[in-house]
This record gives sequence, structure tokens and C-alpha cells, in this order.
Amino acid sequence: MKKIFVIAFLFAVAGCRKEEPIGNDTSAVNDFIWKGMNTYYLWQESVPNLSDSKNDNASAYQAYLNSHADHDAFFESLIYEKNTVDKWSWIVDDYIALEQYFSGVRKTTGAVIKFYYKNTTTTDLFGVVRYVVPNTNAANKGVQRGFVFDKVNGTYLNVSNYANIFNGVSDVNIEWGTYSYDNINESVVITPNGNNTTLVYGQYNQNPIYTYNVQNHNGQKIGYLMYTSFISNYDAELNQVFQYFKEQNITGLILDLRYNGGGAVSSAINLSSMITGQFTGQLYTKEIWNSKIQAWLQSEHPEWISNYFTSTLADGSLINSLQLNQLVVLTTGDSASASELVINALKPYIQVTTIGTKTHGKYVASVTLYDSPDFSRTNANPNHQWAIQPIVLKEVNKEGSYSTTGFEPDILIYENPGAMGELGTITESYYNRAVQFITTGTKRSVITRKTLDLPDNLFERNEMFVDKNFDIFTRK
Repeated sequence: MKKIFVIAFLFAVAGCRKEEPIGNDTSAVNDFIWKGMNTYYLWQESVPNLSDSKNDNASAYQAYLNSHADHDAFFESLIYEKNTVDKWSWIVDDYIALEQYFSGVRKTTGAVIKFYYKNTTTTDLFGVVRYVVPNTNAANKGVQRGFVFDKVNGTYLNVSNYANIFNGVSDVNIEWGTYSYDNINESVVITPNGNNTTLVYGQYNQNPIYTYNVQNHNGQKIGYLMYTSFISNYDAELNQVFQYFKEQNITGLILDLRYNGGGAVSSAINLSSMITGQFTGQLYTKEIWNSKIQAWLQSEHPEWISNYFTSTLADGSLINSLQLNQLVVLTTGDSASASELVINALKPYIQVTTIGTKTHGKYVASVTLYDSPDFSRTNANPNHQWAIQPIVLKEVNKEGSYSTTGFEPDILIYENPGAMGELGTITESYYNRAVQFITTGTKRSVITRKTLDLPDNLFERNEMFVDKNFDIFTRK
């Protein structure tokens, strides 16, 4: 048996590229890439170069491998309709850094930033701090949610330079300002306020339970939880939060997933079971793999492709469930993967009302494959650290449905980068609108000016991973 971690990524993690791994043999690494893709890739049958007969002729296959000296390019050549169908498969040359990320170790300044266009006619940008991770460099230097800027290291930000400036390695000196909107020119204006901060990157263990509380609004006790990533190491602590909610006898729950790009499916199941509790043992989601893997799973282990609501955590401790029949979820375009999974999986069972903007639309998952005889981490080739993340499955809910484009909000509201408000309080627009809905039932959208944001986020990655045991598929 082997353990496979299935991961659905919205954006590839940009690893530090080496000139060439020590002791690397080009054809050997490419052989691992091809065979991993041939075995697990969801669209394997749609890619001619991944045909099962491709390596029947040994000499022709060897020549094919030798003709691609760049492993990244070779991997990309095997992707099915990149940027239209498969926008997510990717490759890394440092799987150790990847594993650290999956465990919750993040390299960051602590300031989680979103970038926006100043207007619709230029490529000029400004940034807004969405939240600050506790006990990080940014937190220690007093950076707060809602801080805005357009100038870093003495340079004004634009689409061409912002990624190089925020490269995850170099210190950044940010010149803060105040936000205003020029109605005549229809453009955001950032006016310097004379303050600046030099932020330094470091590695931190990030607790995804960012903040939570219970407040009384119009006679109703409403719980609020901002959850930033589905990391199983924190499931026990999450369970304690729900114990607190139970003790407070909350009658409504606001689950803030607007900045949550995903994580462990096991954590999504646990969270959903904490919210409910009345559906233990019932179907949560099903997985659909490529025809080869799906046939084997249905023949040998059909139970492995189904996930169920649970009453216990991995360590056997009982889940603190609220038995709720309705849930409010706060969303943005950065709510992805496991966040969308919670919404999709719960919809057939309870009333799920989403407030904010449309979610990203991440319905597929990938698996970490290593260069070893069975693609597992065990006995991985010691001469390099390449690994691949091919898309291998899609997740569907009890009704067999999923969304390829994201979930439209039931109540539309845009974040105002000039007035972010304190998370989990009535001063914050998303929370305020959620309380209005819970206490009055009205679904009226809040129509305000939308600030055009960049579709990517350099500071947060988006993933969905499943920890399962599979019989070994050995390389041919």
C-alpha cells in the first residue's frame, strides 16, 4: 500500500529554479514525468503523446525523452488544452519546499495583500492589506488590515513589475498612503501619508483559525469564524472552537472563507460535520478519476472514491457538531478548492447562503508524484527533487454536481479597498450584510462600485488534498 496526497491547486507554487539537479539524467527524469502522467492524468486519453503505446518502441521512446532537455517544457507539452481546460497541472524542482508548504509552513512577511487596478485604462496597480498573520514581521511592525499603497522600493506598482518586487525573497519597503476615488477621471488615488515599513520574509507556521467570536444581534446569538486554510494539523483546535459555539448556543453561523484557497479534504469533511452533525455516515462527495484508475478503483476499492460525513476526528475524538440547518458563507474569487467543496457538498443537505462575489471555480484535484518505482515518496530518486502535480480527479457532491466556473453569490457585495473594516465586527461590510440576512431574511444585494482586482494572489496558494491509501501502480 502507498499513501498518496491528492492536491487541487489554483496557482503553481513558484519554487526557486535550479540550473540542473545534481546527478540528473535528462531522459530518466522525463521518463518519470511521462509515466506518471500516463498513469494518473485525468485527461490522459485526450493527449496523443500520453498514449499507452507511446513507449512500445524502446528506441523511439528514448529518442523522444532525449529530445526535451527542459523538464518544465516537457511537462507542459503533455498538458491538455492548458489555460482553457487544464489550468492547474504543474511541476516543481524542490518537493521538500512543497511538503513544507502543505504542512502549514509558509514563507511570508505576514501581510496578506490583494492587488487592484487603479482604473480600467492603465496597468497601474495599488495594494491593500487584507489581513496580517499574527507573530510575523508585518504584525510586529504594526501593519494592519486596510493599509493601502502603490509604491514599493521607490517604484510605483504596475502589472509588469509587481510580481518581481514581491518575489518572496527580497525585503520590500512599502510607502503607505490613504485611499480616495477620483470620480472625474474614474480612478483610484493613493496619497502618501509619510509612513513606510520594510517587511522581511520569513517562514512561519500559520494557524488557519484566524479569528472567531459570538455576538448578539437583534436577539440572535451569531457565531463568526474566519478560516484561512484547511490544514488538518489544526482540526482539533477547530473542534474546540465549535465546542465554544455549542456552549454559547448560537442560532446562526457566519463562515468566512473569502481568503481561503483550500487545503485538506479531511478538514473540509470535519468542518462540515461540525456545522451539521445530523448526516453522519451519509455521502459527502465522490471522486471521478481517468478511465484506467476509475475502473481499477471501482473493481478493487469502490469505497475509496466516496467521502462521508463523520462524527469523529482522525484521533477518535468526538466532533462538536452544531446540528445547523442553514449556513452563511462569505466568499470572493479567492475562495477556492476545499472552500468550494464545503459549499457544494453541503448544498444538498442544508440551506447554504453565499455572500460576497463569485468563487473561483476549482473542481479538480491533483496528486503529488515522485520519481520512484511506485511514484510514492518512499525510495524517491536521491539525485534530484523534481515532483509533478498532474490533475487526476474531479470532486462531485451527493447529486453528482460541481461547478467549473464558481458559485455565484446569493447576495452580491464587493469589498471596498478604501474601507475594509475590522473582521468579525459590524463595521465590516461583509459581516454587516450577513447579520442583516440572518436577522431579517432579506437577500437584497449591496450595489457599490467594483474595484477591478488582479485574478491572482502572490501571497496565498490554493489547494485541495486527500490522504488515501492505494495499491501501488508500478511504472512500466
